[in-house]
Amino acid sequence: MTTNPGQLGTAASAAGEWALDDTVTYLDHGSFGACLNSILAVQRGWRDKLESEPSRFLGRDLADLLDWTRSEIGAFIGAEADDLVLVPNATTGLNTVLRSLRFSHGDEIVATDHACNPTLNAVRFAAAQSSARVVLARIPFPTQTPDQALDAIVAAITPNTKLAVIEHVTSSTALVLPIERIVAALAERGVDVLVDGAHGPGMVPVALRDFKPAYYVGDGHKWICSPKGSAFVYVRRDRQALIKPLAISDGSSDNRVDRSKFRLEFDAYGTIDPSAWLTTPAAIDGMAETVTGGWPVLATRNRRLATAARKLVADTLGTDSTAPDQMIGAMASVVLPGGPWPLDEAMRRIETIQRTLRLRRFAVPLLAWPSPWLMDSGDLEPGTEFGLLVRMSAQAYNHVGQYQKMAAVVAGFTAESTVR
Repeated sequence: MTTNPGQLGTAASAAGEWALDDTVTYLDHGSFGACLNSILAVQRGWRDKLESEPSRFLGRDLADLLDWTRSEIGAFIGAEADDLVLVPNATTGLNTVLRSLRFSHGDEIVATDHACNPTLNAVRFAAAQSSARVVLARIPFPTQTPDQALDAIVAAITPNTKLAVIEHVTSSTALVLPIERIVAALAERGVDVLVDGAHGPGMVPVALRDFKPAYYVGDGHKWICSPKGSAFVYVRRDRQALIKPLAISDGSSDNRVDRSKFRLEFDAYGTIDPSAWLTTPAAIDGMAETVTGGWPVLATRNRRLATAARKLVADTLGTDSTAPDQMIGAMASVVLPGGPWPLDEAMRRIETIQRTLRLRRFAVPLLAWPSPWLMDSGDLEPGTEFGLLVRMSAQAYNHVGQYQKMAAVVAGFTAESTVR
């Protein structure tokens, strides 16, 4: 089935092939992703097709195109197309699952203290609707081995645990968790896992048919590099009857038998621009062309660059490693020297250093650790103090010299007297 209205080039490894501002040293791919110009051209082609005859495109053609898109994504992540539905982002996917499930008073939902704020907010909202309780698994950081993460999560499980929401790759601390082993260990205890895989596809291998989580949500716009608004939800076949879209539409009364009710309900989106979803297969193919050897070589290259960048920056700043190399993907976090500090002081330092990095045209996030939002929820003791992290991403357009220059800027703030 030939459906791509544009063709991708094969010279994408050159920085000029990306739509990024070439005056900015962009070390923040993990936050929002970035697109090749050729991928954006494919998206424009889809939009042109949509606008040339909207009634035909949305009313007659789209269903088959979505089937094709799911098949291509499924082949990439090792899942059957019938087990996938498309959503705008991983946050929507997480909310879709959490707000479909029913909890009772006294039930527990386990999350980790490394989860990002949107994930924890969604978990807390779902729990509050039914007086369930959120339990945080405390993963040590720095982390010495993957077993520490596994043990911390298993230790948080009780007979009241109904669901665990676990990251494939943590956002702030950039740890690749042993998700296959976590899912298996919790399945032995009768606990379903909702995997927050926002950073998974395209960064690390994903083979859902092998480890079969109950639920997995993943972004396309991060490491697959598809346009913004591209994500998916995987629901294991025996859990699909439980999960409903956030917006109920025509699919609820569609009685066709050629598709599952799960797909019928999720495919009734109302009027939307589906171009980001339809461009995802082109992004998968286009990113494979950035290096000889395709995705395995690209993922290995990015991981090696992130690992090298982490060592370079840590050595420059004189700080220790936060995790073993086996827990690093295409992102890495490094602890800044000094501290810990009260939250106000930590945030002041972040703003001061971040302002200078922006002025010098670096895009790289600085974060406080532990996560400050745990203070607001009462999950940190009063008086907790915070260290600082710099989180770096590695993508095909990056090279080691960029991290060296960034580290030199940050090193200028290591003396107490320079952060004013």
